[in-house]
Order: sequence, then structure tokens, then C-alpha cells
Amino acid sequence: MAAILLTPPETEPLSVADAKAYLRVETDDDDVLIASLIAAARSHVKAMGRCALLTQTWRLVLDGWPPDGRIKPKLAPLSAITAARVYDEAGAAHTVDPENFVLDSARNVIAMRACSLPQPGRAAAGIEIDVVVGFGDAGSDVPQALMQALRMLVAHWYDNRGLIAIGASIAVMPPSVNALIASHRVLSL
Repeated sequence: MAAILLTPPETEPLSVADAKAYLRVETDDDDVLIASLIAAARSHVKAMGRCALLTQTWRLVLDGWPPDGRIKPKLAPLSAITAARVYDEAGAAHTVDPENFVLDSARNVIAMRACSLPQPGRAAAGIEIDVVVGFGDAGSDVPQALMQALRMLVAHWYDNRGLIAIGASIAVMPPSVNALIASHRVLSL
């Protein structure tokens, strides 16, 4: 199953001003650097936790309906299904009512009765389902453990930027960051 980002979040979960306050930086000289560290930290938390922090829309592309009637996207947390389409052999899209699907947010699964849905007419990419994922539209909607992981990553990378000298030890990621992310990690079974 492929996933295509349709609508990214409009902002970062952590503002530059909040990051600067956490870092105790009073000048504007490093604002661009701090903004890039925030984006990198968000990307890292998203990858390690397998969860989207802010609301965004993705398109799931499947070849066919799963036989067990359960779609298990690697995107979390699922919050809504906005559209679904099945393509016939001529490549024409046919709308499927999103009410045919049940969103199991606790298990991060989309359930349906595949026998009641039209079968795709093409062998590849015959089904598209648009889903909304994320904790909300603002940093205040993101669990505080993940926000703290973001702040700690930004601080770690800000303090340990620059070239590593030959023979010098490399600053290791603080274990507490991984522990904070693990508390919200979506497991794939």
C-alpha cells in the first residue's frame, strides 16, 4: 500500500519563539537554524513514533481490498476518512461512500466488508482512500510527551551542531527522547 501526502500541516507543532525560550536564546541570529531544527525534530519524532503530529490528509493507494476486511495504514493517528474511489478497467473512478468504512482509532485500522464494495477493474492502484491523520491543528493538541521530545531534540541538535573532530566522541541522542517517543509509538504487528 502506498501513501501520498495530499495536504501537509500548515505550521510546525513548535514555534521558533517557543523553541528559543526553551533554548534560552535571546537574539534572532539563529532563527533560520532553529526553524530548520524544529522541522528536522518533527520529522524524526514522526518517523520514530510512526505518527503524524499535526492534522494532514493522505491518500492510501491499494491494488485490491484486503481479504480480512482490514486496512492497516502505517499512518497514525487516524481521525477521518474523507473520500474513497475504485477504478474500473477503463480507468474511470467510481466514488465509494466513506460510510462503508469503520475507523478503529484504537487499533489504527480501517475496517469494511470487502464483499459489499465494488472490485477494482485494474490490477494495480485500483483503490484510493483519502484519510485525515494527526493529533490536531496546533501544537497544544499534540501529546505533551511528544512536544517535550521535540524540544529536547531541538536543544540537543542546537547544542551539538558543527563538525565532529577526528577522535572526538559523537554526542549520542538522549535516551529520554526515545522513551518519550516510545510512549506514543504506533506498533506494526
